[in-house]
Amino acid sequence: MPETSDAGRPALVALHHTQLAMPRGGEDAARAFYADALGMLELEKPAVLAARGGCWFRGGGVELHLGVEDPFAPARKAHPGVLVDDVAAVAAALEQAGHAVVWDDAFPGFRRCYAADPFGNRLEFLEPEGD
Repeated sequence: MPETSDAGRPALVALHHTQLAMPRGGEDAARAFYADALGMLELEKPAVLAARGGCWFRGGGVELHLGVEDPFAPARKAHPGVLVDDVAAVAAALEQAGHAVVWDDAFPGFRRCYAADPFGNRLEFLEPEGD
């Protein structure tokens, strides 16, 4: 039975995944970024969905789905905010793989940086300060 909120409505439990768009044929670039640079595991998509293209990744409790979108337009402002245990190590891994990282200190209580995936989608990586 779902947990209910104080208002008697079903409560939100957790975020299952975030979907980002990618252009058709971008699966290899997605794998190089999400699996190779970030160390996420590629998930096997159900057959009925695999025919649509795209790829799914999971790592550390974070699940990202990349779906083919025609016409494609990257999310340059909207983004997932991913909590990490070592934001400097994530930034270093991305930079070593050839991806630019932009640091931002405007969120009190967190060290954070932004990077774009190979398709231009914005990603935010955050680490609580003091951890």
